[in-house]
Amino acid sequence: MALLDIIRHRRSVRDFIDKPVERDKIMLCLEAARLAPSACNSQPWKFIVVDDLQLKDELCRAAFGGIYSMMSFAKKAPLIVAVVSEKAKFLERIGGLLRDTKFYLIDIGIAAEHFVLQAEELGLSTCWIGWFDEGAVKSILKIPRDRRLDVLIAVGYCDESKRGQLHKRDSLKEVTAFNSYDGTGA
Repeated sequence: MALLDIIRHRRSVRDFIDKPVERDKIMLCLEAARLAPSACNSQPWKFIVVDDLQLKDELCRAAFGGIYSMMSFAKKAPLIVAVVSEKAKFLERIGGLLRDTKFYLIDIGIAAEHFVLQAEELGLSTCWIGWFDEGAVKSILKIPRDRRLDVLIAVGYCDESKRGQLHKRDSLKEVTAFNSYDGTGA
């Protein structure tokens, strides 16, 4: 499948079937994420794959309870990937301060998107999750206190009978301009 076809087909899936994800497929997804570009080549990420069912269940109970319960669909995913933000290199931190930009968030976003696109190509489904109890997950996965955990990814096989339709997207004309913001520049 061509890349644009993969992108068009990908959905955030919330209905998973009870089927384990093969380790070799996860390794390919991790390799795609590892190869992502990052500011100053800082590679400020670590991926923790939680595929032990008992640990995953414990993590999901802690991560998606209380005010986070709207994300409890993730409990049905065979595995969860925690994307940990590692400390950025010196030049990235300085550039981020000068530009008032958290480059590490851009970097982990690119890496995580590489992961989910590779998963889609392999027939896996994913859902980005940013609403969860970070402290509880960090405690369970023994993530150091000085690290950030901004993203979890639910991974598994989609229940195709419940696969959602593509949400309406703005047209290319609505989101594109050439040479100036309003597109009237030379």
